[in-house]
Amino acid sequence: MCLFSGEGPKTVFDVIRTRRSVRAYKHDGIERSAVMTLLQAATLAPTAMHEEPWEFVVIQDRNLLKRISDLAKPLFIESLHPVPDAFRHSDFDIFHGAGTLIVICARPNGPFVEADCWLAAENLMLAACASGLGTCVIGSSVAAISEMRKEIGIPSDYEVIAPIVVGVPAGETDASPRKEPSVLAWL
Repeated sequence: MCLFSGEGPKTVFDVIRTRRSVRAYKHDGIERSAVMTLLQAATLAPTAMHEEPWEFVVIQDRNLLKRISDLAKPLFIESLHPVPDAFRHSDFDIFHGAGTLIVICARPNGPFVEADCWLAAENLMLAACASGLGTCVIGSSVAAISEMRKEIGIPSDYEVIAPIVVGVPAGETDASPRKEPSVLAWL
């Protein structure tokens, strides 16, 4: 989510400063053209040795999103100690009501594949912010998406790297406090 008044962002630093992990979305959908713009931004990310390993799955079927959410909760709970209270409620939606999930996947065939995909994810999230959309990485969905890979269309030789919800924010999202840069050495 970007918090701009009036005409929109002025610089890349405006976008970086105002991007938030949004956890409440309006029921509005996102047009295919808007999703394609975000995917194009993702593919402009830096990539080691020009590999461009990313592939994308876009899920906008609300029934499928609910099934993934329902499967993800118990799988994620098994790995958490302590378990966040929200995950204990059967009606909790891990996608926070967003109607679009973009999953960045790749074949694990090089040492920098995951880094490349996360760079693409950041480009996608910054582009969404600049467009007035909210995003949130949903790491708790990785196991469920992987388990449903055949139904979703992810080949068995691909890894699920970065699941990101995108949507119209339902309200303001406050900034999280950040630490000052810690410089280990400046030689």
